[in-house]
Amino acid sequence: MKITRNNLEKSIVELIVEETVENVAKSRSKAIEHLQKNAEVKWFRKWAKIPADVVVRQFWDEHINRIAIDFSIDTMYKDALRKEWLIPVAQWEIKEIVSENPLTIKIHIEVLPIIEIWKDYKKISLKKTPLSVSDEEVTNAISDIEKRFTKFEEVTEADYKALLWDRVSIDTEGYEDGSLLENTSMKNYPLVLGSNLLVPGFEEKIVWAKINDELELPIDFPKDYHNSDFANKKTSFKVKVNKIEKAVKPELTPEFIEQLRGQKLDLEWFKNLIKAEILDTKDSNARIDEESKLIDELLKITTIDIWESLLKNQIEKVFSEIKENMANDQIKMSDYLESLKLDEEAYKENHVKPVALKRLQWELILHKLWELEKIEISDEEMKTEIEKVLAKFQNPEVLEKLKNLYLPNSKYYAELKQRMIYRKLIDSFFNK
Repeated sequence: MKITRNNLEKSIVELIVEETVENVAKSRSKAIEHLQKNAEVKWFRKWAKIPADVVVRQFWDEHINRIAIDFSIDTMYKDALRKEWLIPVAQWEIKEIVSENPLTIKIHIEVLPIIEIWKDYKKISLKKTPLSVSDEEVTNAISDIEKRFTKFEEVTEADYKALLWDRVSIDTEGYEDGSLLENTSMKNYPLVLGSNLLVPGFEEKIVWAKINDELELPIDFPKDYHNSDFANKKTSFKVKVNKIEKAVKPELTPEFIEQLRGQKLDLEWFKNLIKAEILDTKDSNARIDEESKLIDELLKITTIDIWESLLKNQIEKVFSEIKENMANDQIKMSDYLESLKLDEEAYKENHVKPVALKRLQWELILHKLWELEKIEISDEEMKTEIEKVLAKFQNPEVLEKLKNLYLPNSKYYAELKQRMIYRKLIDSFFNK
């Protein structure tokens, strides 16, 4: 195979590829084999292998040669990519079949843009954020779990006094200077005391109330209250307590913890697990922050010619992700755009494009750094990382499926390895 390469503008590479007569002859044999297996010929059953001489008589040389050329072009394209070390980012285009004898084609391939990073990039040194988890954070996390799984039991004792985190059902009316305020009347409104759903000070004043109590609560709305109709108003609320439901927190037994996390742990080990989860979340957030700082530094010493089509593809990719996330939260993109008073194109230009551009720049810079630094991940490192991934799961069936997904040469194995390479690259710029 003979290849002539021309680098055109906007990261288009033109290749003029000439194939040898011997390889084209091999493609002719493949074409005949293809017809033997797939062609329909009278007197032969479907899927039966048709003799080669019958195929040649039935389809004539012109048709067979046309299929052979298609097979040859596909092989020529793949071999040319490998020999020229090209990574296409879009569908390649056959511009011309220059000659059929010898078979010569002219193709255009859109590749990654040229990236120039100054050698000074090795001098970049950033500080890594020290991470820790306090006992208070662990206590708060466990408290949140207790609140989430708290059950409410209706109180029948007349002398029972509502406590913080109990749920009350109330009637309310708000007044200013003796006049009823619009939109303050509620009937049998369910309210968890301490949830801070209503104006500051309201819920605390209901603590210690009993069933059928009628209260008058002086409430001063803050100046910065989110509803401007009530901001800075001095009001009085009449409240009647119709029902009280006592908050019953779950017992953090090993059985309850097993339902939550799939592991039967006592409270102390559960606290250790919670601490590890908080630390893992902090580490993920810190990495996002560190990557942002690093890309800002690298962009100062990097030249990238990003053309419009590549950026447009990235914008569409980011936009699709946003739509999918909204759909998961039961939010329609059309409703969201209407709330912003923007059409889809304006939203992409003003909100999506900056995100897409930075992500694209980051991906291209990381790829270039990988080429420069030639960082690799050993089999032992991969084994350790896969074990970390699997350690997060306890279900035997899930574990078995994951083990099969992360076998060498699988897509998941390759993606994990790529993430580890990029992580090692990023970490090399930070002082620990």
